Amino acid sequence: MTSWKELIGEVLKYRKETWEDVVFCTLTEAELNVQFDDGYGGTEGKPFALWTEKCVYFPVCYDGSEWVSSISRNPVNEPKNHVGGG
Repeated sequence: MTSWKELIGEVLKYRKETWEDVVFCTLTEAELNVQFDDGYGGTEGKPFALWTEKCVYFPVCYDGSEWVSSISRNPVNEPKNHVGGG
């Protein structure tokens, strides 16, 4: 079990950002903390979008497994891998 708060936090850290950098999130604090099974089988996490000054974060799903991805808000020379599968 996990929550979007935990999964987003991991990607924020990877991007060298923190929760203090969040400009807007479509989820409330309570919704961010809802526990769900992010494993294979089906989507359980509520859809969301989250913005910081540098990035946009969003949910990804492949074969029922869920995680968070992000992309820069501004053009950068940083290719983006395929989202949702290999």
